[in-house]
Amino acid sequence: MEKLVLNPIGKIAVSDDEAVIELKKEFIPALEGLEGFGYVQILWWFDGCDNEKSRSKLIEKAPYKKSPAILGTFATRSPERPNPIALTSAYVTYIDYENGVIGLAYIDANDGSPVLDIKPYTPSLDRVENPPVPDWCSHWPKCNEQSGNFDWGQEFNF
Repeated sequence: MEKLVLNPIGKIAVSDDEAVIELKKEFIPALEGLEGFGYVQILWWFDGCDNEKSRSKLIEKAPYKKSPAILGTFATRSPERPNPIALTSAYVTYIDYENGVIGLAYIDANDGSPVLDIKPYTPSLDRVENPPVPDWCSHWPKCNEQSGNFDWGQEFNF
């Protein structure tokens, strides 16, 4: 198998006030033309789960209160997976082109998590208008904008 080489382009910085992506200086030119996109898709590394135990976990026992008793990792958003790659769609609050910083309304990453790539969210390629989902999660919000007001604490068993 060919060895993959990942080159993080920056990191997530989370504080009480905000969440941002801080790009490495050499990647700042890649921000050109990003203005006007309200959301970005961020591929980042679940660095806290980059260990043998987390990478070998393929089954989750009832991670959600209304889910089946057992779910395979690929049916969850668990950070414990064969390759701890995460994908988050996030609202862009500002872009500081000079310093290579993208402000985010929210991201489910830890402070310091490596960022692998950023892509603009475009509805023509990324939005599925009526995606089928299992019954156990069909009551979840239908879009990112509604998720902030949803009581996610009532959904998880951890």
